[in-house]
Amino acid sequence: MEDTNYGATVTPVAPESYNANLLVTYKVIRGYSDAEYTTDKVSSIEWDLHNGREYNKRVTEFNNKIDTVKEIISEAYPDSEDQDTLRAIAEALDIELTRTVEFTATVEVTGTVEIDLLANYGTDVESEVTENLYVETQSGNIQVDEQYVTNVREC
Repeated sequence: MEDTNYGATVTPVAPESYNANLLVTYKVIRGYSDAEYTTDKVSSIEWDLHNGREYNKRVTEFNNKIDTVKEIISEAYPDSEDQDTLRAIAEALDIELTRTVEFTATVEVTGTVEIDLLANYGTDVESEVTENLYVETQSGNIQVDEQYVTNVREC
């Protein structure tokens, strides 16, 4: 069986001899501090790797459960008679009680624009404003998906 990892083709081969009690020295990395070297049996390293994989699976399962709880709380919160309890559960699980709302808005802008009368191409007010006016938010809570400039006219 061949497996492709990061562009390299690896063909697993069973070793002729295997010593689970072999001592191996390896680097232990703990965050941003200096790495240290330790020596351990191959069997202990294998168990550490297995336990790490199992731990990652459990963390993923718990994160999925927390996401489900977030959905349940977010849906039930507005109509709940026990919002204090829902808020306490959300705080305990580090869940932000938010909801996403789609919106449309109309913004009317007045201003002035300088038009170069000697430009080689005919620049008009509408194209100048349409090409250079945009919407920007001041908050990370608002996301602008689309914007259109319409009804440009001289006053």
